[in-house]
Amino acid sequence: MGKRDVKREIDRLREELRRHNYLYYVENAPEISDAEFDRMMRRLQELEEAHPEFRDPNSPTQRVGGEPVEGFETVTHTVPMLSIDNAFDFDELTKWDQSTVRKKLEGEPVTYVAEPKIDGLAISVRYEEGRLVRGATRGDGQQGDDVTANIKTIRAVPLRLHGKTPPAALEVRGEVYMSEKEFQRLSREREEAGQLPFANPRNAAAGSLKLLDPKETARRRLSLWVYGVGAAEGVSFETHAETLAYLKRAGFPVNPEVKHLDDIESVIDYIGKFDDRRHQLGYGVDGVVVKVNNLSQHERLGATSKFPRWTIAYKYHAEQATTVIEDIDVQVGRTGVLTPVAHLKAVQLAGTTVKRASLHNEDEINRKDVRIGDTVTVEKAGEIIPQVVSVIKEKRTGSERKFHMPKRCPVCGAEVVRLGEEVYQRCSSMSCPAQLKGRLKYFASRDAMDIEGLGPAVIDQLVEKGIVRDVADLYGLELARLTSLQRMGKKSSQNLLDALEASKTRGLARLLTALGVPNVGTTAAETVARNYASLDELAKASADELQEIPDVGPIMAQSVVTFFATPENQKVIDKLRVVGVKMQAEKHERRRTGPDLSGKTFVITGTLESFSRKEAEDLVKTLGGKATGSVSKNTDYLVVGESPGSKLDKARALGVKVIDEAEFKKIAGR
Repeated sequence: MGKRDVKREIDRLREELRRHNYLYYVENAPEISDAEFDRMMRRLQELEEAHPEFRDPNSPTQRVGGEPVEGFETVTHTVPMLSIDNAFDFDELTKWDQSTVRKKLEGEPVTYVAEPKIDGLAISVRYEEGRLVRGATRGDGQQGDDVTANIKTIRAVPLRLHGKTPPAALEVRGEVYMSEKEFQRLSREREEAGQLPFANPRNAAAGSLKLLDPKETARRRLSLWVYGVGAAEGVSFETHAETLAYLKRAGFPVNPEVKHLDDIESVIDYIGKFDDRRHQLGYGVDGVVVKVNNLSQHERLGATSKFPRWTIAYKYHAEQATTVIEDIDVQVGRTGVLTPVAHLKAVQLAGTTVKRASLHNEDEINRKDVRIGDTVTVEKAGEIIPQVVSVIKEKRTGSERKFHMPKRCPVCGAEVVRLGEEVYQRCSSMSCPAQLKGRLKYFASRDAMDIEGLGPAVIDQLVEKGIVRDVADLYGLELARLTSLQRMGKKSSQNLLDALEASKTRGLARLLTALGVPNVGTTAAETVARNYASLDELAKASADELQEIPDVGPIMAQSVVTFFATPENQKVIDKLRVVGVKMQAEKHERRRTGPDLSGKTFVITGTLESFSRKEAEDLVKTLGGKATGSVSKNTDYLVVGESPGSKLDKARALGVKVIDEAEFKKIAGR
């Protein structure tokens, strides 16, 4: 294929991927399967890697995330992102309509737009000439954090606006959130890694958007609904409804539940009806935002020092129900953690039938004095997993029974231990079937060795039949053994063997994730792996040495040291080495074509004309220099483009040399 044909194919794939993204996230009318979308994305990635001269920072492939950053730059919002006042009942909503809106507008006709209040994190995304140039968190309303690299990983965010004549500038406001399905997946992974799960999807979304590693943010699969425009040049609107219609045409997801309503009575009716179905949406909604539709009326209504007068948020009450704890049992996870779970008398809560609730750990049970037979209040206030909020002690009859955590594992009978200051108790046996099943599932998971076809049903049979006793045994499986399992034909068995063979070359970071070191999740594994050439080198590291790595604290460091010092783990690693699992870090050899920048540290701020920020940083690294995300006394050069942020002030205060793009190109021999 000639270069012209390659460029044509790359352009076609980019346009097709953008179109399918739009159909999926904006129109909710996908034409192809996720698998077909992934195949197209992989094809585009392969072409771009083979032909770097056709790179484009706005290509759909850039959503997978770039290199980790060392900190976030502070940016100032062109138009402040003010908070919204709350109404907690219909009387307060009616009072706002009468005493604030209609009184100030002196009898003018008023209509409203009602939209779901998403339980997420507010962001502002800026486009110039149709291209995404910056994404920022709300922060304090005046200033937020520059999270552009992470915003680009959200598939619902267009990297380029749809339409032939985009405005000169457009700042779009929206709410980033995590779906309930994704939250459940992430929570399972964190618990299996021995980490505390996020309290709710909002916390998970906020934490994911502020990760220093965009690749990890990409894996969290965040979503977005847009709700308005902050600043705009080259486009104007008369109403809020018109604004939302424009944003949808430009490629943004606008919530289909948004309604244009004639009066406050219609708004109240909408809020009541929407309360019945909001729990079926698959994402958190904790209220309804009501806005005056006419934008010129926004200007006349103005704002207080805290809130705009033209909008208000009606907040739904937390969902609670009363039920009885019929029993408490204990589940054993991959890392041996014992989790007490309450079995409840079935009760309707937030649109679902609830029969179980997490009790977290023994300390939590004792703090709340939870007993079998107790009448309790359960809640789903932003939580996906129901929580026992409190015990209604006045309903006790005396027949309730105190619960005690078992001294021995309920699955294998091994002794239960509590390590250091951990709140969790663990099964002490590495050969516990429950742990082994969990370890195998985690080892095969998408973010670890990614072994397609090794699902829970196959794993259960492999463990229960004694075929597999540790993760290394997976690589000794044979076709005849697999075809003897239930629902495993010759083709599916061969596919699994092929997937196992392919998994041997996943690299150090994924292998470290897959091994399941306590307190080391996916992000931490990548951070640690970047600092070592091989698993053998990492295994020799001391706790003090590990703590020199950013974001590695004493607990994580000690977990790594303890893991590699355990004979049983050493045996598994040796077996993995023998069967050919790659244990070296990926090496990216780059050809140096320019001056030697060894020993020089650069920080890039603002928008450059000739490079994206990542391209400039890659150039520095190629020439032997270091590119970091934050200015310090060790910084040699701050490269300043258009619209620099707070890094410029800090550089001047520290006496760091400030250079423009032209001088940077001269230093880099470009």
